[in-house]
Amino acid sequence: MASQQRLRWWSAVAGIGFALGAAQVAAQKTQLNVYTALETDQIKAYEAAFNKAYPDVELKFTRDSTGVITAKILAEKANPQADIIIGTSASSLAVFALEGMLEPYAPKGVDKIPAAYRDTQNPPRWVGMDIYGAAVCFNTVEAQKQNLPKPASWKDLTKPVYKGKIVMPNPASSGTGFLDVAGWLQMWGEADAWKFMDALHENVGVYTHSGSQPCRQAGAGEFPIGISFEYRAVATKKSGAPIDIVFPSEGLGWDLEASGIVKGTKKMDAAKKLMDWLATPEAMALFANNFAVVAMPGMSKPLEFMPADYEKRLIKNDFDWEAKNRDKILAEWTKRYNGKSLPK
Repeated sequence: MASQQRLRWWSAVAGIGFALGAAQVAAQKTQLNVYTALETDQIKAYEAAFNKAYPDVELKFTRDSTGVITAKILAEKANPQADIIIGTSASSLAVFALEGMLEPYAPKGVDKIPAAYRDTQNPPRWVGMDIYGAAVCFNTVEAQKQNLPKPASWKDLTKPVYKGKIVMPNPASSGTGFLDVAGWLQMWGEADAWKFMDALHENVGVYTHSGSQPCRQAGAGEFPIGISFEYRAVATKKSGAPIDIVFPSEGLGWDLEASGIVKGTKKMDAAKKLMDWLATPEAMALFANNFAVVAMPGMSKPLEFMPADYEKRLIKNDFDWEAKNRDKILAEWTKRYNGKSLPK
């Protein structure tokens, strides 16, 4: 009996010791507040790989569409809540850089990332992860029912046959919407781009607040045509939706998913660890599962339903110009077209 009591006592002591040890390990972890516009279905794999490399850092995500996250970060400028921003458009990171909100930092291995895919300042205030670009989802079943031809170009989308048949993201809340509008402005110049958007507006049924939603709606047959981005287009097609992916012939607006440390964070060491990891070949290999072009040369791989020359179809993009003109562009777009936007 006494031996059983001693056994129970030692078990209790061991249990307390284990609990204290676990609590100590948890207490040693640094919780990093991460603001992101990454797609929800990407975050889990990235987080697991980072935690394997850095088990002492816990990531706490605040996730929303690019425009919403951008507005939130700017609103919190005087009292930042995020420690680090990841997977948010480089055009938004460039705005934060202009506002003096980012801490310059050169991650280990950043020299392997071309200058076009990171901030021009040295050390950079933001560093790119991967490219996402414009794509059009075309529902072949609905098109056949409604006798709609398959578009090949942006200008095709202004034809009267598509009136009310197109859904597109609002650039004020969606990074995909903004890369479209900024892309058209850089491709054609202001006069021709706004003329094109006026004509396109006649055919848009609604503007969404998410860059993924137009492709999802096209896949579900709610609209025959959804202006979206290539990751969501490929994922929708892989899910079995009856869509063709169109890469308009004039060229594709695009942006980078990029990351940067928020100036003033009290968790600088942990933030640097995440920035270091994001610039590793291991991280780039994960990004390459979702995107045809990643920031580190030689890490991209062919993706199903994506053209082999995809990178060559991307327009020349100026992130500093986009950052400086963002407010003006969005004000003009909102004035002209916001009447068809879904309520927030």
